[in-house]
Amino acid sequence: STIRRQRQELKLLIAELQDRDKELNDMVAVHERHFQAWEDDHQKLLTLTERCSLLTSELNERNAIIKALNKKLKLVESQHNDSKITLENTQQKFKELTQKVSDSSVQCQALEELNQSLHCSILELSAKTGQLQAREQELLTMLQLKDKALNETTDQISEVTSKFRTLEGALHAAKLEEFSRNREQKDLKLALNNVLFQVNKMKDVLSEKMKESSKHQEEICHLKQENDCLRNELILAVEEAQRKDQLYQVAKSKQVRMEKELTILQQVYAKQQQNSHFLPDNLDSSQDSRQ
Repeated sequence: STIRRQRQELKLLIAELQDRDKELNDMVAVHERHFQAWEDDHQKLLTLTERCSLLTSELNERNAIIKALNKKLKLVESQHNDSKITLENTQQKFKELTQKVSDSSVQCQALEELNQSLHCSILELSAKTGQLQAREQELLTMLQLKDKALNETTDQISEVTSKFRTLEGALHAAKLEEFSRNREQKDLKLALNNVLFQVNKMKDVLSEKMKESSKHQEEICHLKQENDCLRNELILAVEEAQRKDQLYQVAKSKQVRMEKELTILQQVYAKQQQNSHFLPDNLDSSQDSRQ
């Protein structure tokens, strides 16, 4: 009965050993799976770290690009302000030249009116001269008809002659004044043409400045749009980096939990090894008692 009991105990011990061995094999498989998962997580962590460094370098490059674009935007804005100031100065000069042209036009109109009045005076003097010539002809006729009244009309003829000379002097002075007026009018016309040429030139410069200003405004709008796109890309990159950081934190916490489970499994494995060392001693003692 003792031998049977011992055999029964041995069978139970062997069955228990087989169960323990199976449990150990299962634990080793689980440990291998955990180790493989830990290796995969470690590889993913390295990949994420490398991608994080690449994103950091890309972020730095984008920051440098944004700084350069901001500098360029400030430069373009300063150029735009300078162009605006130049445009305002040009407009002021254009207003001054327009005022000068209007003043010259008024002066030219006044000179033309004066010239017209002088021309009317000349016509009147010419008419008077014609009348005087006709009067002289009548006097000559009267002299031919009335030789006897020569002494009486000599004084009148001399007086008429002096008046005629005075009128000729006035006519000559009027002609000289008309010549000077015509010359002055020509000079004013030349000055007016010069002013008009300068006005047209300033208009061309003004149109060029306006075109350049529109180009600068288009470039500023394009740079602002590019800056907005880069800012949006930077925000997306930062959000992606934050998500990757969160994934990294989750993977890190998972790794810590796996290490704790691995430590527990190692402790259990060590305890089971100790138990397996005690089992041969029990078998030896049971064999001795059997003998």
